[in-house]
Amino acid sequence: MAAQLYASTVVSWAQDVPTHLRRENNVRYGPHREQTYDVFYPHDAERAPVVIFWHGGGWTNGYKEWNWFMAEHVTRLGAVLVLPDYRLAPEHRMPAAFDDCLLLLRSLAASQTFEGDRRNVYLAGHSAGGHLAALTALRFRRGDGPMDDRIAIRGCAPISGIMDMSHPEPEPDSLEARVYEMVLAEADDDGVLSPVCWTTGNELAFALSYGEYDSPRVIRSNRRLAALLKCQSAPVDCHVEQGRDHFETHLVLNDPNSRWYASLGKMMKGATL
Repeated sequence: MAAQLYASTVVSWAQDVPTHLRRENNVRYGPHREQTYDVFYPHDAERAPVVIFWHGGGWTNGYKEWNWFMAEHVTRLGAVLVLPDYRLAPEHRMPAAFDDCLLLLRSLAASQTFEGDRRNVYLAGHSAGGHLAALTALRFRRGDGPMDDRIAIRGCAPISGIMDMSHPEPEPDSLEARVYEMVLAEADDDGVLSPVCWTTGNELAFALSYGEYDSPRVIRSNRRLAALLKCQSAPVDCHVEQGRDHFETHLVLNDPNSRWYASLGKMMKGATL
């Protein structure tokens, strides 16, 4: 019920995106029908930083349009906003979605028409999208991504992401069991596809956030990821949205004065988080 209410809310907000915003819809970055993105441009996009925000939905559902309501607020910060779709499980099990994240970066690097500073890219997302953002940010530098001098990731700001996909003995019919039954192609990939396993040597700024009433799995994995990242050299912030649940941590971004936008703005300016 909460998930349905969340989806209906963000869909309704998508109808109110200001018409003055310059945008391109359904730009292809791969041959599959779900390998498309929408992009919203600020007034002066030529040297604007680029924010890529992946939607949530448990890796099995969700749409890029769920994030349209953020367009005015992100472009007001002077950034280009890229909102991708990606292949979904169980039809396309992980690592398909992660592969799509890398393919998107490769497509932006090669594009002759995309505007924005591709040497100044920030990754973000909500829930499953937060997981994909963090995993892409941490693994891109490891050689899995398009190591192209036209793309440089500078920071990551995931919201309520599932940062650890592994569980030793998931309860039947639980969300943890669903990861193994519907999402992962191979059970043993639970570690390889967990951001907590890729923190060594990180040099990117991270601004993690989750809700006070988020699931124990989200809370614990974010706290663990923050602790591991703090052992590295880059700045790390881990913020708890008081009084918010898993869906409200994204819905609060309808307010342009929310803390997440302030953290993103600081990150883009290189200020202390």
